[in-house]
Amino acid sequence: MTEPFWKTKRLEEMTPAEWESLCDGCGRCCLVKLEDEDSGEILTTSVVCALYDTEKGCCSDYGNRFSAMPDCINLKPENIATIRWLPATCAYRLLHEGRDLPPWHPLRSGDPATVREAGISIIDDVISEAAVDVDDLPAYIREWPRMGPPQPPLGQDREGEEEKNPRK
Repeated sequence: MTEPFWKTKRLEEMTPAEWESLCDGCGRCCLVKLEDEDSGEILTTSVVCALYDTEKGCCSDYGNRFSAMPDCINLKPENIATIRWLPATCAYRLLHEGRDLPPWHPLRSGDPATVREAGISIIDDVISEAAVDVDDLPAYIREWPRMGPPQPPLGQDREGEEEKNPRK
């Protein structure tokens, strides 16, 4: 049996279709995040980007998201390591760290509904930023299950040692 592409290819070797298929559709990257000015800590809210369709659980203007929302982050193989707030469950982060996809990921389960069943999807727990005053954002800070700690700086693991990633 042939190994799936995510086990045999490095992120930068994937086709655009393979890259896009890694996204499980959880929506956690669409959550509004705040940075504590004193500590640098990233705080996640239950407020989601105005383009996020809270009924369907996806971007309502995916093809134009970067022009419509200048703060939207374009995940690429070369910037995965620098985006500290990617959730611990994010396929891009997992593969960058040399780990496998979880059993509930649609590429493994064959069913996009398993993301919601596993409690990873944000769809039922968010409010659109269009309905929230920017000054009220701190009131929406919350702990999301399985978000995980922020990633370490590029080139280091959590203990400050060099990364050991077989795909690099």
